[in-house]
Amino acid sequence: MSGPVRVLVVDDQALVRGGFRVLVDSAPDLEVVGEAGDGTEAVALARKERPDVILMDIRMPHLDGLEATRVICQAEETEDVKVLILTTFDLDEYVYAALRAGASGFLLKDTPPNDLLAGIRVVAAGDALLAPSVTRQLISEFVRRPDSDRPPPATLDVLTSREREVLTLVARGWSNAEIAERLYLSPATAKTHVGRLLTKLLARDRTQLVVIAYETGLVTPSGPAGLE
Repeated sequence: MSGPVRVLVVDDQALVRGGFRVLVDSAPDLEVVGEAGDGTEAVALARKERPDVILMDIRMPHLDGLEATRVICQAEETEDVKVLILTTFDLDEYVYAALRAGASGFLLKDTPPNDLLAGIRVVAAGDALLAPSVTRQLISEFVRRPDSDRPPPATLDVLTSREREVLTLVARGWSNAEIAERLYLSPATAKTHVGRLLTKLLARDRTQLVVIAYETGLVTPSGPAGLE
């Protein structure tokens, strides 16, 4: 990516937005290109600025962060925009829905500043480790609910046995290098497998692969199947 990562900050509290702006702008490789106080403004600014990453609050007036995320991630003109959800709750029921809507992950608002900046970089790059243990725990919590709208296992019929193995490890938060070492592959081959998973499963990024792995039952709330 050439130039700094362009960030849009979305929160209904001006002081919070200001704090995030100061923090993000303090990093030489990041820059804030706009602020929005609700989801409606966020959608409009996303279309106008085409930021690389949006820091998105969930609970806002007019249009909440969940619906704004769905609109932004599903619109062709902003399909490349990454959304990083910010929440005050590590088990907020809306966070899981946001991941399903297309968000690339989430962080707690009390995340240490350096970790938040690192999270923005990771989301912008679409790299591994976007699904830390807390994200997997969150997904487990809501996938196990009886009213979960889970797609049938046949969703994975398009995958080879090796791709299923790779998807399982992606769901555990493993990087390409770790997957390559575990399955005795070259890092390039592991990256190719992940790319094919994204294409075959129509996933935006690795976090979406994690969601799919849980929803299809390949990985269960008690832990990933196999490869232990």
